[in-house]
Amino acid sequence: MGGSPTVPRRRLVAVTGIASLALATAGLAAVAAPAQASTVNTPVVSGQAHHGAVANSSGISNEFNPYSPALNRSTIPGMKQYAATKRDRLANQLHAAATGQQTLSYGGGVDGIGVQSGHSKVYLVFYGSQWGTQSTDANGNAKFSGDSAGAAGATQQMFKGIGTNGETWSADLTQWCDGPSVVAGATSCPANANFVPYQSGGVLSGVWYDNAAASPASATGHQLGVEAVNAAAHFGNTTAAANRDAYYIILSPHGTNPDDYQNPSTGYCAWHDWNGDTTLTGGAASSSYGDIAFSNQPYNIDQGANCGVGFVNSPGTLDGWTMTLGHEWHEMMSDQNPAGGWTNHVSGSSYNGQENSDECAWLKPGTTGGAANVSFGSFGTYAEQASWSNDTNSCAISHAILTHGNAVTVTNPGNQSSTVNTAVSLQAQATDSASGQTLTYSATGLPAGLSISASGLISGTVTTAGTSSTTVTAKDTTGATGSTTFTWTVSSVVTGGGVTNGGFETGSLSGWTATGTTSATAAAAHSGSYGALIGSANPTATSSASQTFTAPTGSSKVTFAYDVTCNDTVQYDWATATLKDNTTGTTATVLAKTCTLGAGWKTASGSITPGHSYTLTLTNVDDNYPGDATYTYYDDVTVS
Repeated sequence: MGGSPTVPRRRLVAVTGIASLALATAGLAAVAAPAQASTVNTPVVSGQAHHGAVANSSGISNEFNPYSPALNRSTIPGMKQYAATKRDRLANQLHAAATGQQTLSYGGGVDGIGVQSGHSKVYLVFYGSQWGTQSTDANGNAKFSGDSAGAAGATQQMFKGIGTNGETWSADLTQWCDGPSVVAGATSCPANANFVPYQSGGVLSGVWYDNAAASPASATGHQLGVEAVNAAAHFGNTTAAANRDAYYIILSPHGTNPDDYQNPSTGYCAWHDWNGDTTLTGGAASSSYGDIAFSNQPYNIDQGANCGVGFVNSPGTLDGWTMTLGHEWHEMMSDQNPAGGWTNHVSGSSYNGQENSDECAWLKPGTTGGAANVSFGSFGTYAEQASWSNDTNSCAISHAILTHGNAVTVTNPGNQSSTVNTAVSLQAQATDSASGQTLTYSATGLPAGLSISASGLISGTVTTAGTSSTTVTAKDTTGATGSTTFTWTVSSVVTGGGVTNGGFETGSLSGWTATGTTSATAAAAHSGSYGALIGSANPTATSSASQTFTAPTGSSKVTFAYDVTCNDTVQYDWATATLKDNTTGTTATVLAKTCTLGAGWKTASGSITPGHSYTLTLTNVDDNYPGDATYTYYDDVTVS
């Protein structure tokens, strides 16, 4: 393995009210009898225990929800008193100093991995046939007959929604980093580190219902790790590189007890880990696909308020479910192979060994850093917990999106001019100072009829004359943006001369002189209802359509659209177009010999001088050889 972490690799999310009299080793806060309270490593905010702390023989740690109604029903001696003390400490806690009891530091990486410094790929594994019959819900998500709470659909929607609707719950992660420039023990990141980017556009990458067999009644950590490795193979992630930013959530069905999470003495609600952790119950899980980050997500709705049902909402059936899902994802992103990433290494701190979400677990809604509903726009609103933030020295349910000085620069293409009913194709260009970023483009003020793709291609056919101020913006995955603005002028089709029936909308070649095999047909339309077909789908000879016109005042070019279907080589078949200036006697080739197949519509243009007479000839050359016919569509011939 790579690093040698000094804090435990394994972390679990809280059990909320399933009590324990001794701390276990890897989850959120342990429940202890009052006699142990002074020695138990129980944090003020989340109360996570860890390996190396006071532990019981099982090696499993616990966390409880101090607000759970179940505590008031507890029969364990001292439970209600301990809970009352816990409530008081939570309600009156003070923020730590900037490098205080809750400050997280870098663990040096395990196998070179500290955080997920790329775009996270979350894979959901519904583990075992007990999930029941699979169908599809109204959102197109996998739905299961054995899931009466609708947890499966909520899980898919939540991970689709992360990084959408401008949500900043996940932006806390943008402060964490790894890389060779980050030294073990660092409490902040150098400028040249590899930062966790803002996870724009959602993180759900795949869903697998593994119903080949029933899920074990009480799967061990090893079995869950093996299932995660199997999932990597299922999704085709069979290299270390493919799994560098992957995360597999193993979702066990209702009624099962994975890793003994229901144990009254050692219970928990969820945990995350990696396959190589030798402290997994049953041992590490071997992988031929690199390190595998995964989590154990029991059907913790079965535990009611003990695992957060009703913690934020009423009835809040899925509150604890989504909070634990979000909690573990946050921790995995900042500590992918525990504890090589960001954990608490403060000696003597009650938070020692905890991860970012542990330090803020089960804070009551309405308190600073308390759990709250987070809106993911059209994907829904879900209860989430806050995570510790070093840079704000607080539990952050919302955080600014940090770009760390990344700069996106969009190239200005210069002022644009077009003519009504003319096709447009303009590729936006941008550069990013951060490496490995994917840019997403948007635009405002585009002329009517045009749109921009996410990859920056502006295309369409302009429909309305006028002048607009167009702004193109590029955004990278860290949230950094850049923009450029230019003027786009659309003029009407020039009158007082020019081409007649340039769009062939008469349904004929009127105004044109045709030779060979030609026609006006709807199949040839680039815009409108008709275009010109020069040649035929059956082998034929050379065919053409030409028109003589006078360039009107104010004009500078003639433009047309073409689409070639050439089943031969340019040595024998081709499309071409020439523009003869009858005033000067010179001829220009505006479309060189072209033989393409399936290339789609393109545009070509030639320069003209107002007042000069021109003859435009659109030609299709076919050598009339059986079986390889060539033909060309022409449309939208305009003078502007």
